[in-house]
Amino acid sequence: MDLNGLVDKGLRGESATRDEALAVLASPDDGLLDVVAAAGRVRRRWFGRRVKLNYLVNLKSGLCPEDCSYCSQRLGSDTGILKYTWLKPEQAAAAAAAGTAGGAKRVCLVASGRGPTDRDVERVATTIAAIRETSPGVEICACLGLLSDGQADRLREAGAHAYSHNLNTSEDNYADICTTHRFADRVDTVERSRRAGMSACSGLIAGMGEADGDLVDVALALRELDVDSVPVNFLIPFEGTPLSETWALTPQRCLRILAMVRFVCPDVEVRLAGGREIHLRTLQPLALHVVNSIFLGDYLTSEGQPGRADLEMIADAGFEVERAGAGTLPAHRRHTGRVAVRRRGAGTDLPPNA
Repeated sequence: MDLNGLVDKGLRGESATRDEALAVLASPDDGLLDVVAAAGRVRRRWFGRRVKLNYLVNLKSGLCPEDCSYCSQRLGSDTGILKYTWLKPEQAAAAAAAGTAGGAKRVCLVASGRGPTDRDVERVATTIAAIRETSPGVEICACLGLLSDGQADRLREAGAHAYSHNLNTSEDNYADICTTHRFADRVDTVERSRRAGMSACSGLIAGMGEADGDLVDVALALRELDVDSVPVNFLIPFEGTPLSETWALTPQRCLRILAMVRFVCPDVEVRLAGGREIHLRTLQPLALHVVNSIFLGDYLTSEGQPGRADLEMIADAGFEVERAGAGTLPAHRRHTGRVAVRRRGAGTDLPPNA
């Protein structure tokens, strides 16, 4: 594996090849720090030492008709999670304000289900307006499932900066994870969000029993879709789901996966997401040298570490919280046809290393 060559590519904003990405995943533990250091050079080129904080607001929990094997909210699950229908706009706004008070610059509004009805989209539009009143400067990302005609445009008009819809795994592996919708359906929703002028956020889940090739192929698919943000989740094996006994990750493997994603997507936001506390454990600070974004606090149906601990970890590792109003993505990504970037300033006004 030619780490210097990977770094040179990353510094130019070029993606690693499939073979190069596979080599990163296959690298030995003895060379792990070298891999992290190499990925860190690419991270610093495009994002300096800034860490973007994101905060989840779960608008609707459980009650999902889909059979995604990893999900505690799946059809027929017996996970004991809290189930509720839509939060009222003022409740969501109060939750969002708690996140921004802790330093979050983006609030992610999430609702379980296959996808929203047009009435649901109007509910979310009202919620966005309520959040704007209490947290006027925050970026808002919606994550509502599969979108149909006109819904992405309505969310953009309502003030959503971004839309999040993960690919989760490779196309070849997808039918082993979910049977109630297709990989192509997820790609379609990502493309709809981009065409509507929102910043596209889409990522993956590692640790579901996939092969190295599946991890690389989903990362390459995300690069091909030209998404702005890639959340990397690590499977939380919830009791009551088909993957409840799947424990396939070590802290070292998690770091290699993050580094692989950074080399494939050198100049986009790579976000450390669900499962980081469980699988990275004491190596979380090392991950900050690769990623430039994390979720603050809890996730959808699982607890994260306290927000104060996250802030201390960032400071102790020599990084700084990205300030409100600052750009996230490097400046050159403003000029690739993203309407959301130009119209809504979705985090792209700073030059590299600003």
